[in-house]
Parts: sequence; structure tokens; C-alpha cells
Amino acid sequence: MTKNVFVPGLTELQRADISTVEIPGGLRLHGLLDYDSLVKAEEFDFDELLDRARTELDAFDGSVDAIIAHWDFPTSVIVPILAAERGLPAPSLESVLRSEHKLWSRVLQRESVPECVPNFCAFDPFDPNALDSIDLDFPFWVKPVKAHSSQLGFEVHDPEEFAAATETIRAEIGRIADPFDQALARVTVPEDVRVAGGRTCLAEQIVTGTQAAPEGSMAGGEYRVHGVFDMRKDATGHSFAHLDYPARTVPESVRDTMIEVTERYLRHVGYDNGCFNSEFMWDADTGKLWLIEVNTRISQSHSDLFVKVDGTSNHAVAIDVALGRTPEMPHRKGRFAVAAQCMVPRYEDGVVTRVPDESQIEALRRRFPDTVVTIDVAAGERLSELPNQDPYRYKLATLYLGAADHDELEQRYQDCLEALPFEFEEVD
Repeated sequence: MTKNVFVPGLTELQRADISTVEIPGGLRLHGLLDYDSLVKAEEFDFDELLDRARTELDAFDGSVDAIIAHWDFPTSVIVPILAAERGLPAPSLESVLRSEHKLWSRVLQRESVPECVPNFCAFDPFDPNALDSIDLDFPFWVKPVKAHSSQLGFEVHDPEEFAAATETIRAEIGRIADPFDQALARVTVPEDVRVAGGRTCLAEQIVTGTQAAPEGSMAGGEYRVHGVFDMRKDATGHSFAHLDYPARTVPESVRDTMIEVTERYLRHVGYDNGCFNSEFMWDADTGKLWLIEVNTRISQSHSDLFVKVDGTSNHAVAIDVALGRTPEMPHRKGRFAVAAQCMVPRYEDGVVTRVPDESQIEALRRRFPDTVVTIDVAAGERLSELPNQDPYRYKLATLYLGAADHDELEQRYQDCLEALPFEFEEVD
């Protein structure tokens, strides 16, 4: 029997990825809420979004068989609530929030995988004496306990930089912190995690090395990993330039340890019947492995790369888990040996005056078949006013590339950068 699968914030690119998924009886795909409400909105109300999603599901004339998440908060928290209300397989809300909340997660990591946890401490960014409570030496990172994709994360080297970072955080933290507090109100948060609620920040030891990310699932108590990615940073060392699949920059023994550490942590927090992706940093000089974070969902950034290399999107695993089935994923059945998600960056502010047109993008697709190009800016926009940008660079476009080997992949990336013209008006 055909299954009705609901995906919050579904985009056309993701619809194309999910079209590669096959399940017995087939599936019928449905969006739930919209991308602008869940991802791009300048502000949102968690409870209001949850009620809107309930209304959409209630109005559906048919069975709701699965609900899957591939976006960060609020989607990552809305989905387990909706699934539980309908008796569908999903992780418990508390187990999800334990990882979504960066301080709570660090506390639980220190209990379960202490050998991989950087030094950290919590602080209230609205406390004028916050720096006095931080027992880390400069430099260190500061970031909210909940934010999107490195937003409001700053490397600070002295009290002046700390003051500037906290000033920015105070001005912008409410966008995510306030709705996150609405979600946290649904569970019991330990006293040592509360601090300033969703407006709490972390100071963390800076760790360096080679970054990689396993992705997998926990279903019916069975732990599985279906892929490991390289996360390559740009020359500044702050922002990602490449997300490469399959991983090759860390030894197999290190990947195995990453996988084992993730399982130990997930079992400790009681996470089951859901997907995950975890991020690690490995210092080749010392052999030290650091756990950066664990996300309670598949990554939509990985989806097209799985299609290119394995032949099917990682949504296949998420759908299986959400249907209560044993997850299955093909291996190396795709068109390419390697694939990457690559950023087209700019490091200075400016007003966009020109972006690549459709004919230029189509010419690139003909030159490099199966290349996907998403333009993330539009003429007339000022880069510093765009939402969802990290503090160290602006993202102009995202490329999804496949190739026969890594050398060819890197050359295709450089060729794409040259073939996609962007122009800007400089600003003061």
C-alpha cells in the first residue's frame, strides 16, 4: 500500500532527491508547512508553527504514515512532537532536546564520552560581568546554546573581541532563543543547564584538525551508519568550503572511533527511532579526537551527494525509520565515485548587482552533467542583511558536484567558480 510521507520545509531540490527513494508499495510525498516559515523567517513562534502543522495534517484526506526531518530547529523538534501525537515511530522529545541544546549536550557528552569533549563553560551574554565567570584562556569560541549553521559563533582573542561578540549576540539571539524556550518548556531541564534559558551561551576551547561527519540511524535499538563525510574548511579556517563524500581525510581507525563514540553518546541520552549526523575534529599531530556536536536528523546537505555516489538519497533511511522499517541504503550504486557540496563564497560586504542567469547555469550543467547549482542571493540584496549567514563569510551559491576522483572533483569546483559570474557594488 502506498505510504504518505510528510516532509516539513520541502524544496524542489529535495523533492528531486526523494524521487530516488523506493519502498515497497511506493510512497506519496507531501510538504508540511513551507521553507520560508521554517528556515528563512526572520522570527517565528514555535507553538504557532506546531499548531499550523497539526492543522495541515488534520486536514489531509488520507493516512499520515511518516513524518521526517532534515532541517535544524524548529523542524528537528516539531517532527518528534507531531509523530508522537500520531503514534508514529520517532525519538522522544527529551532525547532530541538533549542534543539540540549545546550546553545540555556537552554535559551529557562529558558523562558518556569525556575523552572527546573540549573544555567549556556556560555564561549569560546579558550579564555585564560574564567574562569573569569564564575559566578558559583566550582564544576561545563563544556561541549560543542554539543557533543555525555557525551563526552567532565567534572566535575571540581578548576582552574587546569578547565584548563585541556578546554585543552582537545580545542583539540577535532572540530569533532562535525565544522559540527554543517554548520547546524547552515541554521537558524538565536540569538545573545546571538552565542558566539563562535559550539565551544561554557557551564558551568553548578551540580545537583544530581534520573534520569529518558520520551519518546514520538508531531504530528499534539498532545502531547503523550509512556514510561518513569530510568537512573541509576554507583558507580562513572558520567556514566550510567543501562537504565531500565519501570521507578520505581521516584513517579508517579514526572513523571507526567516531562511529563508536557517537553510539555511546546516543545510547546515553536515550535516543532511538531517529536519524543523526555527528561532527568530529581529529588532530593528526596528537591523535586527539574531539566531538563537535550531534544533530538529531539526516542532513539535507548530504542528500544529493548520496544520490551521486550511492544511487539513492539518505531520505531512504529516514523514511524507513519513520515507517518502523529496518533502514536500507544502497552502496556505491550511483553515477560518480565521489561527490561534494561546495560553497561559492565572498568575504566582503556588498550589494549584489549581478548573478548568473539561467543560460549560464544550464551551460554549466551541460559541461558537467548532474551538477546542481542553487543561487542563494539576488540582485539588489546587501550581503550583510541576509539571514542565515555565518559571521566570517557570505554564501553566494551552493554547488553539488560529482566526479570520477577527487582531483577531477576539485578541478570541476574551480571551473564552476570561474563560470558563475557575480558582481557587486562596494559598500562602506
